[in-house]
Amino acid sequence: MGGDRGKGEEDAALVGITAEYPKYSEDKRKSSAHLGLGMGLGGKHKPNVGYRLGRRKALFEKRKRISDYALVMGMIGIGLMVLENELSSAHVYEKTSFYSTAIKTLISVSTLILVGLIVAYHALEVQLFMIDNCADDWRIAMTWQRMSQIGLELVICAVHPIPGRYTFIWTTKLANSLDPTPIVRSVPIDVALSLPMFLRLYLICRVMLLHSKLFTDASSRSIGALNRINFNTRFVLKTLMTICPGTVLLVFMVSLWMIASWTLRQCERHHDENHANLLNSLYLVAVTFLCIGYGDIVPNTYCGRGICISCGMMGAGCTALLVAVVSRKMELSRAEKHVHNFMMDTQLTKRLKNSAANVLRETWLIYKHTKLVKRVNPSRVRAHQRKFLLAIYALRKVKMDQRKLMDNANTITDMAKTQNTVYEIVSDLSGRQDHLEDRLSTIEDKLVGMGEVLDGLPDLLTKLLGRSSSGGNLLRPESAALSSPMPHSKSVPTPSPVGSTGLSKTLGLPAPPSTPRTSS
Repeated sequence: MGGDRGKGEEDAALVGITAEYPKYSEDKRKSSAHLGLGMGLGGKHKPNVGYRLGRRKALFEKRKRISDYALVMGMIGIGLMVLENELSSAHVYEKTSFYSTAIKTLISVSTLILVGLIVAYHALEVQLFMIDNCADDWRIAMTWQRMSQIGLELVICAVHPIPGRYTFIWTTKLANSLDPTPIVRSVPIDVALSLPMFLRLYLICRVMLLHSKLFTDASSRSIGALNRINFNTRFVLKTLMTICPGTVLLVFMVSLWMIASWTLRQCERHHDENHANLLNSLYLVAVTFLCIGYGDIVPNTYCGRGICISCGMMGAGCTALLVAVVSRKMELSRAEKHVHNFMMDTQLTKRLKNSAANVLRETWLIYKHTKLVKRVNPSRVRAHQRKFLLAIYALRKVKMDQRKLMDNANTITDMAKTQNTVYEIVSDLSGRQDHLEDRLSTIEDKLVGMGEVLDGLPDLLTKLLGRSSSGGNLLRPESAALSSPMPHSKSVPTPSPVGSTGLSKTLGLPAPPSTPRTSS
């Protein structure tokens, strides 16, 4: 039974293989049993949950290490590429020299290692997919999306400058030149192969995701799964923008500034001498990034123009993010809002009292100078009337300011506080309702017990009446005359109150009074 159950669970765990291709599954089990490769029931893929969880944890750690190694190899390749281009542009050596070939060979070796690490990373991804979905065939995980992603990453990581000197003809026209003749230059092919190497920086996002505490913590992943939140790079970047937005924006803008300046310089230096200086490229990227555009230095090639357009678009986005971050930083916190509202309310209360006092004072002065004087001074009365109207206007303005303050105080934070208060009240009412239900249940149980006692009362009454009737038959006069040895006795027997006494005790009533016996 246990073996059949385990076999049935394994068949159910497969993702459609056993149900759709039973012969394939049987052949696979037979081959695994004969060859002893550890597949199926007796090998690596054990059906128990503990083994899968342990295997999954080990694959997670291995994937993290491989991602770290891939980032290191990618950064080494980018650093060697920048070094080789700068040395050759400064005419320290030529492209055909031994030093150039050695550096490019190192770049090729690092690229090969990087490609191998990318393949190993995606192999671990497929294994994790098989463990999570209880599949036994890796081809199930190879969807079109996964294969296209693997191919794109391999192409991005495989591009690098190759050893040797190879050139191509690049024709362009200077934008600030009065000569309409296009300029033709023989440009090394390393320019076209070096710029795409900066796309390897996507590995930084992958490493950030795999090293994030939100991704590695099992409790965080469980809470995210319950709330249907996917822990990906976008979620990690959102959390970083929430925790330290200024640092993230600063690092991103400085990195973009440096990379865009260097790539723009590589595109433009072979046609325009102004871009041979890195400072001019930094200036042009900064002006474009800030959407200023003076026009004193402009790109000439389509490569440089594309880089400037990208910088302008990213600059607009970063400016919007910067404004949002600054506005959020300038906003008062919850405690600061409460303190500010309290201080403003105190000040408005004082102003309200002063305005009301001014209204009363001017009212009294008007009454005094019109009713309590022998001779009315019209100018003084008008002055006090004018002050009276100003005091009324000030009183209305203070009341309006108080109303606005109360409206502004009803923010989302206060609504959350009100919601918590309502939740506490509802919880209290729920607890009281539960207590009331318990008491009602107790009363119901007692009523059921009383009903059972009342149901048994007729039987008890019948028994007691039977006993009392039997006691009465024994004390009849005929039986008493036969059994009495003294027939001359004039004592009259009285019925015994045993039955009535027992009935009274059963019903909880007071016992009947006993009748005294009389003798002649």
